[in-house]
Amino acid sequence: MELTSTGREIRVALLEDQQVFRESLVAMLEGAGMKVVARCAETGAFLSNVRAAAPDVAVVDLRLEHVGREGAEDGLNALKYLHDFHPQVRALVLSGHREPDVVERCFQAGAAGYLCKLNVGCDDVVRAVGRVARGERLLPMDMLHASTLHLDDLHMPVSALSRLTLREREVLGYVAAGADNLKIAAHLGITERTVKAHLTSIYRKLGPENRAQLAVMACELGVARPVLA
Repeated sequence: MELTSTGREIRVALLEDQQVFRESLVAMLEGAGMKVVARCAETGAFLSNVRAAAPDVAVVDLRLEHVGREGAEDGLNALKYLHDFHPQVRALVLSGHREPDVVERCFQAGAAGYLCKLNVGCDDVVRAVGRVARGERLLPMDMLHASTLHLDDLHMPVSALSRLTLREREVLGYVAAGADNLKIAAHLGITERTVKAHLTSIYRKLGPENRAQLAVMACELGVARPVLA
């Protein structure tokens, strides 16, 4: 049975417009001992249910075909809303999209993990929900854009961490765990301005171009990721 880091059952909200797939997810997750607290086909109902049910993890499809629009904007908007208004809810994208730019946009919008529907099984989904609920990030390295993320540069020796101070390593760990600056400040007992100063120094020393790249780099370097409350 998959549990949260505090030892209780994992509460999950689903945004998936295909009924058969949605019902299969419910059966799969509840069969693994999780509690599905919302199962929605469109964004408005999903976000309303998230507010009421307070899930630990939101499993989000990107393309909601029933709304009559193509592309991934509906799912991306849901991710951004969760990140801005429900940062305690960890978002796991489960989508058929494999385009690197779409995957990168998901992480920039606040996703904690990404799975492609086309090449995962039931056990993979259950494990992913459990890992995300416990504060981990699932980065699909095979789908991230090498030219944007400079993946060749990310395979640097762990000694790269020696460029950072102890506090900067702590901040980097929280970035890898998906925390925003305000949450990092609260966890470390420092001001948000100090967090920004540490991040400026980290960017200068390690060279990433944005926060998504920095999170990937941190994972590649094996930085310890704290479990976020």
